[in-house]
Amino acid sequence: MGSQTNIHEVHFLLMTLCNNYNLVTTIVRPQVDSYDVTVGENLGEMELVKIEKQKYWVHDDWYCKYITVKTPSGDYVEFPCFHWLVDDKEVVLRDGKALLPKDDKTRLVKQHRHKELESRRKTYRWREWQPGIPMSIDANTHKELPRDIQFDSEKGVDFILNYSKAIENLCVNQFMHMFQSSWNDFADFERIFVRIKNTISEYVMQHWKEDFMFGYQYLNGCNPVMIQKCTKLPEKFPVTHDMVADCLEREMTLEEEIEAGNIYIADYELMEDISPNSTDPCTLQYLAAPICLLYNNSQSKILPLAIQLGQTPGKENPIFLPSDDQYDWMLAKIWVRSSDFHIHQTVTHLLRTHLVSEVFGVAMFRQLPAVHPAYKLLLPHIRFTIAINTKAREQLICEFGIFDKANGTGGGGHVEMIQKAMRSLTFRSLCFPDAIKARGVDSPEDLPYYYYRDDGNRVWDVTKSFVWDVVCIYYDSDDTVQKDEEIQAFVKDVSSFGMQDLDCCGFPKSLKTREELTEYLTVIIFTASAHHAAVNFGQYDWCSWIPNSPPTMRKPPPKQKGVVDVKFIIQSLPDRGRSCWHLGAVWALSQFQENELFLGMYPDEHFIEKPVKEAMELFRKRLAEVSSVIKVRNEVRSMST
Repeated sequence: MGSQTNIHEVHFLLMTLCNNYNLVTTIVRPQVDSYDVTVGENLGEMELVKIEKQKYWVHDDWYCKYITVKTPSGDYVEFPCFHWLVDDKEVVLRDGKALLPKDDKTRLVKQHRHKELESRRKTYRWREWQPGIPMSIDANTHKELPRDIQFDSEKGVDFILNYSKAIENLCVNQFMHMFQSSWNDFADFERIFVRIKNTISEYVMQHWKEDFMFGYQYLNGCNPVMIQKCTKLPEKFPVTHDMVADCLEREMTLEEEIEAGNIYIADYELMEDISPNSTDPCTLQYLAAPICLLYNNSQSKILPLAIQLGQTPGKENPIFLPSDDQYDWMLAKIWVRSSDFHIHQTVTHLLRTHLVSEVFGVAMFRQLPAVHPAYKLLLPHIRFTIAINTKAREQLICEFGIFDKANGTGGGGHVEMIQKAMRSLTFRSLCFPDAIKARGVDSPEDLPYYYYRDDGNRVWDVTKSFVWDVVCIYYDSDDTVQKDEEIQAFVKDVSSFGMQDLDCCGFPKSLKTREELTEYLTVIIFTASAHHAAVNFGQYDWCSWIPNSPPTMRKPPPKQKGVVDVKFIIQSLPDRGRSCWHLGAVWALSQFQENELFLGMYPDEHFIEKPVKEAMELFRKRLAEVSSVIKVRNEVRSMST
């Protein structure tokens, strides 16, 4: 009962309850092939389909998308697979209908459900990559991962190869090894800057020195999560009214501006005492933990009011002001931008999207069988996250990895940052509206032009509505949620193992209502898709002009005013070699993957039920409406208005 090709033989063993059945399977190799298998026996009602592949060559893996069974009555039954057939291992499939544990009625399917999870838990094991950070999968290299979550082509996620391509495409090869060699002046940075007309990166290059551009990035740059409402000046940041009076526009004192809600703050306290990169003995590198006071002026533009480059006030930690010498003020802003870059790369991007999504992914594979509706819902969003992260630990953020080449937090400082950032990584902080509200920036009236907030809320709401629709299809009550032992085990695995049961994180250990389940699943989807896109794909736009986002600084923060000139600033900024490594990094990280899928796209049909497909169609329609609103707005607005 097999169909044989030149070098492959595929066997279908149908496990049934015990007529002529026609089976069509779609197998993906370099191309897509379909095979018909006719079974001339009365099989009765089918519950499972088993696929076996005999191994002929070393690399003869097949990827099976699905099996369609045509019954004697003319009905079609879909058995989704979406698995690699590896070596001589068998794959056992159920039909495409999503089912909760309570819906399984026969011993055979209950046993299959149990065995699938038992096998997965042996394959997807937890491991601590570094102490005090979220757990990861137990694999040292991409090749050690389960075949189903590997990239089809490892080249697509090879950071070393991608960086090499980036350096070649950006035509900066000649500067790659010029470490310790400073640029001559700001204009000299243009030698590695690729000008693309009418783009954000070119606009940043032209306006990076201006205060409005510095402030705008707190709202809509690639790290728009640092700004928060200032309700009281912290004692460690003793800014007075006299210092900033010339910058205030409403004939109010600084205290009155604070009370009116016009003052904001960005505190980089997490950077304090982080070890700077010392992997190159020929280049000393420095970090700072600045505090920046921001003003929402009468034109609703965010402008910097005062900057302190350390957390402890004192004579050797002056407060820099817009009224200071232009180079003092310029360097203070550069230091803030450099610290912002480090927080963005390591906390906002790496920890709060990649590492968190991996926790959800590993727990999903360990606790949810393929037939579970939550598994079908989540898989498209986090399938390849584990592979990307594993490759990053293998090449990018490992000891002597690419990260050490250009970043001031390389050599271990980035790990220290993650460990410190875990104290503020709570489940509620992953709920987008809660995170916005916690920083006091939720009011469009008080803080207009905050498109990260406005667009994020729209996408969050549309995504949550979609998830609610799907949840209600399978869970008819809160009691159904509480009695779903698999979803409860999934949530507990995330909290107790993935997040190492850290009390400060506040990840739920159980879910009691459909609303809680909806929010939980929305967090996973939103974090891996919309939020990652918001903080990842703009990196080249905002960080390719080196003085706007220096990945490292080669001189310590100034301890007094009036001693800085252009030459000192240039010598503080990254040298030619580190600038090129940085440029290659942000270019490579900003590129879409080949065959990139966007939110709402589900080419693999894990769900076969009509109500879910209708919910997906509505989801896509609502996302298209959000996209249209954003596109229209972007066509009529600019960063300067």
